[in-house]
Amino acid sequence: MHGNSSKTLRQDLLKQRKEFAAGQNYGQTKDLLIASLNQFLTEDGNSQRVIALYWPIQDEIDLRPALIAWAHQKAERRLALPFARADKHLNFYEWQEGDKLILSEYGVPEPNPNNPSRPAVNPDYILIPCVGWSSSIKNGKAQYWRLGYGGGYFDRTLAELRKHNPKLACIGIGFDWQKLNDAQWVAQTHDEPLDMLITESGLFR
Repeated sequence: MHGNSSKTLRQDLLKQRKEFAAGQNYGQTKDLLIASLNQFLTEDGNSQRVIALYWPIQDEIDLRPALIAWAHQKAERRLALPFARADKHLNFYEWQEGDKLILSEYGVPEPNPNNPSRPAVNPDYILIPCVGWSSSIKNGKAQYWRLGYGGGYFDRTLAELRKHNPKLACIGIGFDWQKLNDAQWVAQTHDEPLDMLITESGLFR
C-alpha cells in the first residue's frame, strides 16, 4: 500500500491513537508497555552506554521518565535525541532533562546542534515510535516493520548507521492494536526493519 492509500491509513491510525489516549483503558495499557520497556532495559540495557529516544508528539507514549531513571543508574550512561538535517537524515545529540530545545520545521522539539556541551553521539539503541507496525517471516524468524509519518528520516538514517555499526539495534514502540495486516500495508524495499518491537504484550525480537 502506498501513495494516497498510506496517507489515509496514517491519518486513520493517528485519529485512533488520539481517541485511544483519551480512553479509559489507556493508563493501564501504557503502564504495561512501560513495564515491557523496563524489563528490556534490565535485561539488555546494562551493557549499553547510549540510548536514543524521541520527544513525544501527537499522543506518542512518553518514555522519558523510564529512560531518565535508566541513565541515572550509571554515570557513563547517556540519552540522545534526534535532530533532523536538511537532507532528511537524523543526527543524534546528547540530551539531559531540563535542556533547552529548539523546534524543527514540523514543530518537534530537537536538541540544538550548536550547543558545545551536548555533543553528537552514536547510539547503541534507537527507540522509535510507530504509527503502525507489521510483521513478516524471513528464514523462519519473525521480522518487524514500522509505519511512520512518511518522511523517511529514520529509514535513511538507519540504512546509513547500520553500514558503520552492525550492532546497532532499532526498537519500535507501539501498541498491539496498531498491528497491520498485508491488506492494510506492506513494507517497501526502502523500509528498514526493526530489530525489536515493544508493546504492552512484551518484547518481540
